[in-house]
Amino acid sequence: MVSPAIALAFLPLLLTLIIRYRYYFVLFYRAVLVRTWKDCVTGLTREERAYQYVLTHATPGDPESILEAFDNWCSKVEYISNIGPKKGKILDRLLIEKSPLTVLELGAHCGYSTVRIARALPLGARLYSVEMDQRNAAIAEKIIRLAGFDDDTVELIVNPSDEVIPQLRSDFGLERLDFVFMDHWKKCYAPDLQMLEGSGLLGKGSMIVADNVVFPGAPKFLRHIRKSGLYEWKVHRATLEYSKGIRDGMAELIYLGIK
Repeated sequence: MVSPAIALAFLPLLLTLIIRYRYYFVLFYRAVLVRTWKDCVTGLTREERAYQYVLTHATPGDPESILEAFDNWCSKVEYISNIGPKKGKILDRLLIEKSPLTVLELGAHCGYSTVRIARALPLGARLYSVEMDQRNAAIAEKIIRLAGFDDDTVELIVNPSDEVIPQLRSDFGLERLDFVFMDHWKKCYAPDLQMLEGSGLLGKGSMIVADNVVFPGAPKFLRHIRKSGLYEWKVHRATLEYSKGIRDGMAELIYLGIK
């Protein structure tokens, strides 16, 4: 049994750790503990609960209202790792500057970033959004249509990214991707980027934006873009969505073409 004296000796260290990592404890509580409890109590997935909230708090056909409802739910009710409003504004600016006609999104999740991208696209542009989880894709489909976007603007593809990318040219008739947004499994960033490079769909000037490259992090992805010499790139520093004190970043890449 640990003596009171030894326990007291470790108390300052424990308090220091709690203070230093308090934001991570809060994130764990919101993202894991609250989610697990509500999954059991409601019998619904977190994404289904988010959809119900958006459905009752947003205006159909109004993308801004959809995003606002999502942001309120994620910041005040439960945590979902969307790009969020702060990094979302960076994405908005890049989309407006680039004005892409063909966009690929890897990781639709429940449709937040899909709506955010679609609303910023020029007339005649098309977004191909990939989501591997069928239940999440069903929610994303509802959110996308609730925001007022039809199949001509947003096509949702329900399959793993490593199966979709090789088929983009043959099955979807794509010749070039002007803009790619990555927000799926971070371990997939590097292999999917390399697959896109090999597909011939990236042209000189194509832009790739990847979220969460600092936290939870995508070290292999960052290592590849440093060593490949194929990109001009930078990381937009920010904090993790709907959180305080957790550093994150979003990578912006411009494809230079094969040397």
